[in-house]
Amino acid sequence: MANLDYIILFTYFFVLLAMGVWGYMRIKSSADFYTAGGKLPWWLSGISHHVSGYSGAVFVAYAAIAYTHGFTLYIWWALSISIAMIGTTFIIAPRWARLRSELKIQSPTEYLALRYNLPTQQVMAWSGVIIKIFDVGAKWAAIGILLNAFTGLSFAHGILLAGTVSMIYITIGGLWADVINDLASFIIQFVAGITLLVMVLINLGDGASGIFTMWDRLPKSHSDAFNSPYTLGFAISYMVISFFSYSGGTWHLATRFISSPSGSEAKKAAMLSMLMYLIWPLVLFFPMFASPIFLKDLADPTQSYALMAMKFLPHGLVGLLLASMFGNTLAMTAADANTISAVITRDILPVLYKKITSFNERKMLFIARITTFLFVLVTIIIAFESKSFGGVFGLIISWFAALVGPTAVPMILGLLPAFKYSDSRAALLSIFGGLLTFILLKSFATVSLAVDISSPIIVSMIIYVGWGLLFKNVKPEAENMLKALEKDN
Repeated sequence: MANLDYIILFTYFFVLLAMGVWGYMRIKSSADFYTAGGKLPWWLSGISHHVSGYSGAVFVAYAAIAYTHGFTLYIWWALSISIAMIGTTFIIAPRWARLRSELKIQSPTEYLALRYNLPTQQVMAWSGVIIKIFDVGAKWAAIGILLNAFTGLSFAHGILLAGTVSMIYITIGGLWADVINDLASFIIQFVAGITLLVMVLINLGDGASGIFTMWDRLPKSHSDAFNSPYTLGFAISYMVISFFSYSGGTWHLATRFISSPSGSEAKKAAMLSMLMYLIWPLVLFFPMFASPIFLKDLADPTQSYALMAMKFLPHGLVGLLLASMFGNTLAMTAADANTISAVITRDILPVLYKKITSFNERKMLFIARITTFLFVLVTIIIAFESKSFGGVFGLIISWFAALVGPTAVPMILGLLPAFKYSDSRAALLSIFGGLLTFILLKSFATVSLAVDISSPIIVSMIIYVGWGLLFKNVKPEAENMLKALEKDN
């Protein structure tokens, strides 16, 4: 990168810190820190839901898949998420906002004690925290690879730089700082993404028609909707997982809906995010699809997007693009840190230390910031050991995607009256059944990627739904809560 690129990148670092200070000025309580006081506008919530749904891993692990397998990446990833979010938009998202207005929740797991019982809530809270440590660790590893490709900064130093900046701005600025970063990241990404698309089309030599003619210059399989191991079965599996994940099984995405003023506003936010997943990745991924034409026999496909950007973008925009990817990653990791902190502070610590429930708002806000700081620190340590878990892709797909299902099934289906008979035993058995399936597959079986990531969530769903059908036990408090979530006040 040129000096101008470095200036832009480091300027963005300082902007992030300024966002943290701006957020700090708006925060008076833990409710402000975790849910923006329930005042998040739908358009900002929708953009934030979209941007914080992916990170620098898209430009590393997914760029490698685009380089080696082509268009199938859009089909199984972005299109699958868009289809999955139809259910999120009309069924799930409004219920999260109503939970906050009805029960005054600040964390996604806070309602589980009422819906099931305290032991079930604790199992789900602890399980989710542990799973998220691996997921966020993968995001730090991805940004370390990107910084190395663009700047030559070592993998370890890249992780430390990204982690430190994120740790500071999210610890002081809370959710407000995070969603403003999401907005800024998307604006920058939009400018840089459109520019890179135009430059690639110009260099393809066919003008706008290059969008369609380019595929003749690539291996035939690159234009296929499904390209092994990314088969139709894999896409369907990923779609099912995406429904649970983007509906709130990935906790920080639930927070975007929880922070909305009402159920109708949360629905609009989800619809905006759904449309963005349908359209924007076609622009964003095009340079990745075209990369084999310009980068022949690349030894490390994970660097394809970075190399394409440096090849075609003018000085200044390279730094801007890296800033947007950096911002994406920090937005997602910071969102996770904020939400995990809410779960620890609101749901785990009061069980371990009951006096916390009597703390005033000032003390609770201090604890919120401490837990946020410590969570980021642990995930940075995991990032240094990412190769032990199969690298970035291994952590994201094989670990997180497979593990998120068992905990997400009782959390998301537990919001729906149709599953009111699935009680705490159904929830616990579904979690342990899914996790046991994951362990057995990892330890003793060699299966396809589709079976690997889908089996845990399928087992969890069968147990959860099946138990409710066999044993029609309903908790009166839970039934009343579910009725209250049907309509906005």
